[in-house]
Amino acid sequence: MQPKCSTGGPLRLTPATRDVTVAADWFERFEGAGFDGLIAKRLDGQYEPGVRSMFKIKHMRTVDCVVAGLRWAKDEAGTAVGSLLLGLYDDRGDLQHVGVTSAFTAAVRAQLAIDLAPLREHALEGHPWREWASMGQESTRMPGGQSRWSAGKDLSWEPLRVERVCEVKYDHMQGSRFRHAAIFLRWRPDKAPADCRYDQLEVTTPYELEKVFGAARGERRP
Repeated sequence: MQPKCSTGGPLRLTPATRDVTVAADWFERFEGAGFDGLIAKRLDGQYEPGVRSMFKIKHMRTVDCVVAGLRWAKDEAGTAVGSLLLGLYDDRGDLQHVGVTSAFTAAVRAQLAIDLAPLREHALEGHPWREWASMGQESTRMPGGQSRWSAGKDLSWEPLRVERVCEVKYDHMQGSRFRHAAIFLRWRPDKAPADCRYDQLEVTTPYELEKVFGAARGERRP
């Protein structure tokens, strides 16, 4: 009998290998099934809470994004930037919000507030997200919108003139947005905002979960 998990569904063991070539193949193919990457551990290693006894090996790619807004660091509005709101143009020429980049040091947060101050002036005039600026937090598609991960957080944002481009590192896309916060790498003064499009992104070949785990003998399929 196949073991059951606490939710009542079948319990499946993830594939494991000691062959680096096989692991490299999984790393490429399984991304299309929604996997972030691989877990590396000692053969006799066990999960230890609070201890880095296992290592995550994730897909990391870079992309140039438009910087279209900012959120202030908590209790430091006007003096320190908490995160930058990123956008990419779709096939229709609309600027879509794809995520944020944050995790800046205190010194960089303060410098960003100074460097981006000119872009705050008259930012709403012709801004592609100007309608969102007056909607509060009613829509999950807007840059300041709530999600199940952000309940209770202050997600108010301030638009910036769409003139700056930055290169960021990201691990995975979830739909049309970054699954996690992107990592800021550098400014791209040589890149025009209009060149920051979705077609920069690598297309991952879909891969079925059933091919990863395999169907249990006798298991009914939909």
